Amino acid sequence: MSLRQQIDQDLVQAMKAKDEVRLNTLRMIKTALKNRQVDVQHELSDAEVIQVMKTLIKQRQDSVEQYQQAGRSDLAEHEQAEIRIIEHYLPPMLSQAELERVVDETIREVGAASLKDMGQVMKAVMGKLATAMVDGKMVNQMVRSKLTALEE
Repeated sequence: MSLRQQIDQDLVQAMKAKDEVRLNTLRMIKTALKNRQVDVQHELSDAEVIQVMKTLIKQRQDSVEQYQQAGRSDLAEHEQAEIRIIEHYLPPMLSQAELERVVDETIREVGAASLKDMGQVMKAVMGKLATAMVDGKMVNQMVRSKLTALEE
């Protein structure tokens, strides 16, 4: 079963259960997926669905920060509930060891030797990890430290 089919099925269950937060979140996911599909003009693959959902999570995390700064913990909690629902459909977070293995492998494949190759390595690593859950900042720091070590 594809990710979109799972979302559709869960949407129906949320309607039957009258779970408003889950229902609204799933509707929002479906809308974002439909908008992306219209933009790219083809049926979305699971990798593209995951990418859209990562974007939705990032948007909600930004909102949580803003709400907390504004002292609106009620709205921050609502956004965090939406994040948990979206995360349910995503693969588990990649471990530090797995991430390090992919970064090392990519540096060898690309033939990177210095920080000047950072963009090329990052592009290749993020391409490989398109369907995995990773923190882009953590990947950036890891690639930067490994390339810096190569220069020394």
